[in-house]
Amino acid sequence: MSLSTPAATSSSASTPAADQPVCAPLPVLGRDVTVPLVTGGEVTYAALDYAASAPALQRVWDDVAAYAPYYGSVHRGAGYLSQLSTDLFENARTTVAEFLDCRGDDQVVFTRSTTDSLNLLAAALPADCQVFVFETEHHASLLPWRDAHVTYLNAPRTPEEAVATVERALAGRDPHGPALVCVTGASNVTGELWPVRELAAAAHAHGARIVLDAAQLAPHHPVSVRELDVDWVAFSGHKLYAPFGSGVLAGRADWLTEAEPYLAGGGASRKVSRRTDGGVDVEWHVSAARHEAGSPNVIGAYSIASACKALTEAGFDTLVAREQYLIDTVRAGLAEVPQVRVLSLFGDDAPRVGVLSFVVDGWNSSHFAAALSAEYGIGVRDGLFCAHPLVRTLLGSDPEAQGECGAPEAAPGEKSLNAIRVSFGAGTPDEHIERFLGAVKELVRDGAQWNYRTEEGRCVPDTSA
Repeated sequence: MSLSTPAATSSSASTPAADQPVCAPLPVLGRDVTVPLVTGGEVTYAALDYAASAPALQRVWDDVAAYAPYYGSVHRGAGYLSQLSTDLFENARTTVAEFLDCRGDDQVVFTRSTTDSLNLLAAALPADCQVFVFETEHHASLLPWRDAHVTYLNAPRTPEEAVATVERALAGRDPHGPALVCVTGASNVTGELWPVRELAAAAHAHGARIVLDAAQLAPHHPVSVRELDVDWVAFSGHKLYAPFGSGVLAGRADWLTEAEPYLAGGGASRKVSRRTDGGVDVEWHVSAARHEAGSPNVIGAYSIASACKALTEAGFDTLVAREQYLIDTVRAGLAEVPQVRVLSLFGDDAPRVGVLSFVVDGWNSSHFAAALSAEYGIGVRDGLFCAHPLVRTLLGSDPEAQGECGAPEAAPGEKSLNAIRVSFGAGTPDEHIERFLGAVKELVRDGAQWNYRTEEGRCVPDTSA
């Protein structure tokens, strides 16, 4: 029996921004969902918060639905459905390794998310390992290193400065023992691409290793462990069009094999026996199963593998071309509004994925985002994006400021306490981008049609009047 579904086909259409054809958006769940507007009526929802959770590809949903009747235990049964589920789970591991272009001896460990993956790696660090991480990281890669000696590096303003900062920090470390550099591939705030290959070369030149947080990179660009020469890569399924609570940590096996299991329990243990003194002896697996205790999330792993196949078959060249068209369209549209300031570390010309954050002069960012939702049916995100140090650096705001919805509106020329983020990807239609840009221009020109207030930490239309 085959559980595969045909790859989604996409037509091509010429665009003014490119000479080559740009593929149509890939079919995603929710593309026809309508939502009510506070001004009356309904509109098709424009999901422009891909950086938080991308909608599931229709292909992924179909693959999971085809498998669901055959669901069974993994690595724990002799029955047909258990054997089938085990094969699917292990084949998913192979698919992910191919998607990431892993080396032959790399391990692929299934986790719950990027956060879980990096916490797993943090638990596997050798004794006295020093960790170097930029303050620009998402909290998933900024915070897990609590039991290590951590050096937090200041935000660089150019890719070259990022590489030079890492080189200085590694050269000056004392003692000159094991070290790990943690770096993002694409910022979840600015969308800017980081010089991963150059940072990996700098790390290895100084006897250190490097882990790549690819949560925002993998859904938008091909990621090759081999070409980038990173030691590990982590990403989440729910940002890769497979939102089923699963993630991946892939890379070198030695630190993972030498570490105590991330979780103790069945599946991680190869042999358990009682000692004569009443205690228990455990022999742990040396494979990826060592850190996958408990019943595996087979649907999560299978959905990630399905998404990897769908993106590969669609072709990253065409996906990147279409996304670049959308990026150019958004940037050009926002540039027409003088009150809008797009946030950037490396400058306007820096290459990026479909993630842009901005502030609007005279607006509380939370009120602006709430108006986009309530009055136009557009879903974006506002706040500090679980990257508080980076956003505050970009805004030049007080580190103690919370940037909550109830904060007073910023007057013209004043610094905003938080920002608005628009993000998109392979499933985004042109119409959503056009509606977003039109809404931004209308709100800045005419103001919101409703007042907004704080309710349980959220900005909502004030309908009490």
